[in-house]
Amino acid sequence: MKNVIVLWILFFFAGMASSQDVRYNFDKGTDFPKFKTYKWILLKNAQPVDALVDKQIREAVDTELSAKGLTKVDADNADLLVGYQAAVGTEREFTAYGSNWGYGPGWYRGGWYGGSMNTVRGQTSTIYVGSMALDMYDAAQHDLVWRGMASKTIDPKAKPEKQQKNLQKAVAKLLRNYPPAGKN
Repeated sequence: MKNVIVLWILFFFAGMASSQDVRYNFDKGTDFPKFKTYKWILLKNAQPVDALVDKQIREAVDTELSAKGLTKVDADNADLLVGYQAAVGTEREFTAYGSNWGYGPGWYRGGWYGGSMNTVRGQTSTIYVGSMALDMYDAAQHDLVWRGMASKTIDPKAKPEKQQKNLQKAVAKLLRNYPPAGKN
């Protein structure tokens, strides 16, 4: 069962036609330009993913943070501590469709008439939605200073190349507004 969950997390980044839903929040009193280095950490109580998915997520985040001018370090003197959590949830979708026949209701010569038969049928399906939260902590203060969350529907039939491409797009979109504009 655990392997199935990890597989679904990987598929989080495989796309159907919908785009990622991305949100972020940050500490408005934080001076983000002072952060130059970061170090990966494991978040307490975060559900672990398999090594391959972990590597892909970290590489995508590393690429984006590097483009933002941050340098990854392994030493304890990093300015930021960065960690993530990933999860998969399900939603039920109900699709209804009807079959109308007959001449239909309406007004005719000042009076109401009508007569039609309507049959409504429906079908439910399960939609898998993957989510990833990326947290950044000020290493000196141990305070959460930035959090981003991305979620996306999952296509379990997507090829690995498509999954990786969607992962990179999701992380790029997640970090698009990092660092936030100066102190407010």
